[in-house]
Amino acid sequence: MSLETFTAVLIFSLVMAFTPGPNNVMLASSGARFGVMRTLPHIAGVTLGFPVMLFLVGLGLASILLASPVLQLAMKTVSCAYLLWLAFQIARSASAVSENGAGKPLNFLQAAAFQWINPKAWLAAVGAISGYTNGDGRQLYLQVAIIALVTLAVSLASTLTWTAFGAAIRRFLRSTVALHLFNLAMALLLVISTLPILTEIWHAVKA
Repeated sequence: MSLETFTAVLIFSLVMAFTPGPNNVMLASSGARFGVMRTLPHIAGVTLGFPVMLFLVGLGLASILLASPVLQLAMKTVSCAYLLWLAFQIARSASAVSENGAGKPLNFLQAAAFQWINPKAWLAAVGAISGYTNGDGRQLYLQVAIIALVTLAVSLASTLTWTAFGAAIRRFLRSTVALHLFNLAMALLLVISTLPILTEIWHAVKA
């Protein structure tokens, strides 16, 4: 992989990792609700789960999973349904900043598994592999491995940043009104993240 391609991969990974999306919204919400330490398993699940997904996509799993239009529609439907359910749960949360409040953060396996139904994760994985690999055989495996390692490092930085952001504003969420507004904002961001996929589902059903 040339230096130019590596730089492009790094920039692409930074943009995809740090811009708002389901993972980052959920991590910020978890940071605000539970703090950084209790969110560490969630952080680890995203940080490791996405690069593993990207690596498997690079090895050809995407072509298998996406070969069937029915399977594509099912994955998109499950993804949107889960994200909308999460948005509802966040919006109705009334004890978000209480250390002993109801609920608990996602664990490692839940966060890692979520990558497979995360629309933004699929967009990033397929985009990175299709845009920045051009070889076959061992060369392709090396390119995919490099992209996955770059993604791992960038994911660690972004997950910690978004969780720390959520934790940093905990002290401002002590009042019921502030907490309610924060939860609604996080829920709204999650709903917005589903709109492109909901549009695709609508067109697929109509067709």
